[in-house]
Amino acid sequence: MNNLRGALLMVLSMGGFALEDMFIKKVSSSLPVGQILLFIGLAGTLAFACLTVVQRQTLFPPELLNGALISRNLCEIVGTGGFVTALTLVPISTATAIQQSIPLMVTMGAALFLGETVGWRRWTAIFVGFAGMLLIIRPGGADFDPAALFAVLGAVGLAARDVVTPRIPRTMTGLQVATWGFFMTVPLGGVLLLFSGGAAPFTLASGGMLTTAVSLGVVSYYMLVESVRIANLSAIAPFRYSRLLFALIIGMAVFGERPDLLTLSGAGLIIGSGLYTLARERALFSAARQR
Repeated sequence: MNNLRGALLMVLSMGGFALEDMFIKKVSSSLPVGQILLFIGLAGTLAFACLTVVQRQTLFPPELLNGALISRNLCEIVGTGGFVTALTLVPISTATAIQQSIPLMVTMGAALFLGETVGWRRWTAIFVGFAGMLLIIRPGGADFDPAALFAVLGAVGLAARDVVTPRIPRTMTGLQVATWGFFMTVPLGGVLLLFSGGAAPFTLASGGMLTTAVSLGVVSYYMLVESVRIANLSAIAPFRYSRLLFALIIGMAVFGERPDLLTLSGAGLIIGSGLYTLARERALFSAARQR
């Protein structure tokens, strides 16, 4: 029953994140990306700071100067900045499909930088997934859109963030980490605003969409954390890919997108490789426990 509840929370979380992406993309037609990042950073920091205080945790733990946390925050800047920029420039289905390669990048990063053992089967799956990414981006082709590289940059940044997160001291809580992770987008948004000619005036519509996006992001993050807490990770991890299904539906229904065969094929390769990697990791874990 816990796995079923966890899977449901995971799907709802992914749907919430997809809706958050939708509002960010819609508001990008009237606000520059720096202003969007600045608003999301401030609002998200405020929300998680309040939750941290309610839990009677300090906002300024001594681990703030820990190297792993600093590295994670820098990766957060790259990942969030890259993905939000991609959302404003390329189809939401394309940006989300590329983002699904993050688990493969995390597996590769764990092998290269954390010393985890990754066999030839998972390495093959990683390269097949990257081939799927190339089908979506199509570098050198007539349909190549350089803006799609922002989605790749975002995926690399978010994957690196996940790789370095386990190195953060366990004395620092998840709420504290999330608070400072959101805060990192504030200076990024400010710098981008300086180079984009300044902020645009807020309207009731743009302010409402951004507020809704942040609210969806916070609630979805909470559901994601809860799903991981109450269920087995191997049982719920595949449901992360439901975000792409939501993105495809939103892209077609809201933005009139029509992903072509190569994009869908690339997304299929990425998801298939990711699911195989998860299944392989689960099998290896089960075998290790039986020894």
